[in-house]
Amino acid sequence: MLDPAVIARNLARVREQVGPDVEVLAATKYVDAGDLGALREGGVTLVGENRSDALLEKQERYGDAFTWDFIGHVQSRKVRDLIGRVRLIHALDSMSACTQIQSRADAPVDCLLQVNVAGEDTKAGVPAADVDAFLDEVAALERVRLCGLMTMPPLAEDPEDARPWFSALRELRDRLWPNWEGRHDLARLSMGTSQDYAVAAAEGATIVRVGTVLYRG
Repeated sequence: MLDPAVIARNLARVREQVGPDVEVLAATKYVDAGDLGALREGGVTLVGENRSDALLEKQERYGDAFTWDFIGHVQSRKVRDLIGRVRLIHALDSMSACTQIQSRADAPVDCLLQVNVAGEDTKAGVPAADVDAFLDEVAALERVRLCGLMTMPPLAEDPEDARPWFSALRELRDRLWPNWEGRHDLARLSMGTSQDYAVAAAEGATIVRVGTVLYRG
């Protein structure tokens, strides 16, 4: 069972480290639906789920108690389960998912483009060199609204090892944004997890996705 007092204390610590302009998203992949009440009591307002079936289950129980984001890999066949249910889709990285959104949505859907800044073969995401072309292709789909970028850096024990990748994402965004102003609003940067969220915030994150750092006493 999660302890609301522990969550509140940890959440305050994270917010102090990232500053008032960075959203703290509680990743709930490993949080049972029955424990979400402790998150609410602890002051969590924004949650992110990795699986569409878990999202549906948890929303049935807690509804508008939270703002809901989807932070898992976006499968084309699961797009229908996300539309109208989440504020933001964090990890869009395929045109097939984009076309599913376009065909199924009645209004623009806010999404972040996942970028594989390190070029890892085992990681999802659009290669940094291909982002401009991807933005160009998505520009024709009026119901896909890209409003920022996200990334997952290579695993590392030292949070400082992630800094160059966070910096690279911010620099990519800053370079591309002026070219796409009016079609894509790239203001958001979703980067940083429990291990390296403070470094991510220092490098320009607007959303950090944290889990264990919130839940452990």
